[in-house]
Amino acid sequence: MTLQPLHHIHQEPVILKRALLSVYDKTGIIPLANTLQEMGVELLSTGGTAETLRKAGLTVTDVAEVTGETEFLDGRVKTLHPSIHGAILARLEHAPDLESLQERKITPIGLVVANLYPFGEAVQDPPQDQENVSGHLAKATEFIDIGGPAMIRAAAKNMGHVTVLTSPGQYEYFLEALSNTGRIPFELRLELAKTAFQKVSEYDAGIVTYLSRLPGNSQAESYPRSFSLRYGENPHQEATVHMDSNSSVNSSMKSSIEQLHGKPLSYNNYLDMDAGLRMMRDFKSEKPTIAILKHTVPCGLAEGNTALDAWQKAFETDPVSPFGGVICSTHEVTPELATEIDTIFSEIVLAPSFHPQALEQLMEKKNRRLVLFHPDAPRRSSEIRSFFDGTLEQTSDVRPLTESDLNIVTHRSPTASEMSDLKFAWKAVRYVKSNAILFCKNRQILAIGGGQTSRIDSFDVAIRKAERTGVSLQGSVVASDAFFPFADAIKAMQNAGASAVIQPGGSVRDDEVIEAADNANIAMVQTGFRIFRH
Repeated sequence: MTLQPLHHIHQEPVILKRALLSVYDKTGIIPLANTLQEMGVELLSTGGTAETLRKAGLTVTDVAEVTGETEFLDGRVKTLHPSIHGAILARLEHAPDLESLQERKITPIGLVVANLYPFGEAVQDPPQDQENVSGHLAKATEFIDIGGPAMIRAAAKNMGHVTVLTSPGQYEYFLEALSNTGRIPFELRLELAKTAFQKVSEYDAGIVTYLSRLPGNSQAESYPRSFSLRYGENPHQEATVHMDSNSSVNSSMKSSIEQLHGKPLSYNNYLDMDAGLRMMRDFKSEKPTIAILKHTVPCGLAEGNTALDAWQKAFETDPVSPFGGVICSTHEVTPELATEIDTIFSEIVLAPSFHPQALEQLMEKKNRRLVLFHPDAPRRSSEIRSFFDGTLEQTSDVRPLTESDLNIVTHRSPTASEMSDLKFAWKAVRYVKSNAILFCKNRQILAIGGGQTSRIDSFDVAIRKAERTGVSLQGSVVASDAFFPFADAIKAMQNAGASAVIQPGGSVRDDEVIEAADNANIAMVQTGFRIFRH
């Protein structure tokens, strides 16, 4: 039979009448199913999912009742049946499809909720020698999901009529959208389909990587998933993203990010988000913290009692640079925060969660990229950069500042408030390009100077910017990513009104610098290690 494409895809909102739920990760599945049933949606399910839902008091139809076939081959075949895939793939505005459904007495399915077997968990400890490969493969292949990806792909393909949910993190905002009008908008179906194809692609890529790295293969440098970007750092440069199995594509681990909305990510977007994600992980144990980045460098950073409070403080540091920037939050984006974000143009909003109302509001701007990050996703343990004859690799700079690192070298010790600000500033200054200087007060960054060839020039940049924006540096503290080679830095701090400083120490003129700090009544803490960023 030849393929008969339609002239257009159905884009009207759809009413949900029937849903198929078949999940390995059952997080949130009972509240989702309960709400759907209250809305009058018929629930179909398989195996363990059906059992879970029945124990919760829900009415569920077994897939076996629909197909007329029981599960067999130890559960390897459950949903691979025309009665299921026909119900998912039918184009309901296409008369021949409707006739086929009627002939076979198939009722359409409008929602597929599925996630995949955790293949990565089965391959966390791959065999190290050839003789153990067979046994390891036997275990690993049982965790290669077949029915799940098939259903997910089918539902995503028929996005004109079918919605697909592949992550518990999607349930809340899906229900919010459904409850608003009783229908599912095409824009949401399209976004969820895109995510679904991405997840299946990453899942398959993880399998390829595992098989490629078994003893006897020599593909240690292979990348399981690669795709081209529109262009690189500049339009005349070509660019490709290579996702590696140690982060986004290893299904035993949470992906670091998940795009919910907006244009495809660009080369520069990936760089900015990498810097933002590193910052958010460093500040995740704090109160709500907002960072605003441009060109991978923070132009605003603050902690607040609420996310909105943190935003207002971060924005006031530099109300010009955030336009076209990346907004990062350690906490959920609330409707109140979304309203403030909407007042400026931003490329990306990066957060661990979005309130459904905030998500709906922010999605009104079709090009803005909304991205979830998972705070507990594993960090890369190394960083790789190219140079003219090869590559450089180093371990990632994740060394924390501990109490034992804090060496007070001046006569005056920092006050409790100053010490709190010094610790906050030290976390932040590692994300500013060297030479890096940063002024902070009340856990709010007030002025930033970086990327200069001398440290005193970075002071000048920070101080002049504070003067331009009307920000007072009186009573602030300073963080420096490396030692002060001369005592002129102390004079600059004193003139600006700073009262304390944190820096690595280690200059041959440390004694002169400390003496100058004592004379200016500036408390100084040395950490004993630098945090350059090139």
